[in-house]
Amino acid sequence: MNIEVRGVLGRITFDGEWITITKTPAGPKPAPARFRATDITGTRFKPGSLLFHGYVQFLLPGSLAAGERKGLAFGGRPPYSDPHSLSISRKHSGAAEKLLAAVEQARS
Repeated sequence: MNIEVRGVLGRITFDGEWITITKTPAGPKPAPARFRATDITGTRFKPGSLLFHGYVQFLLPGSLAAGERKGLAFGGRPPYSDPHSLSISRKHSGAAEKLLAAVEQARS
């Protein structure tokens, strides 16, 4: 099983065991964030709307979850620098929900 969700400036892939968040910035390319589904303590999901992008965020033990940034430019999403989250468009919100369901199933 391989699930991929295209996000805003990146993508999330899940192979049934490992989750990989790969961001594609304009500057230097950061290393992809990779972690096991069983290591996740929780998830946060906000679907995209007509006006704002949503996001997918994975919560891991020992790391502080980045909060949502308020304002018109951010639309209530975690900052781009958060390695455990990715902004998603309204068009890809359904695929993100399927990915999160698969991750929750793998966690249990």
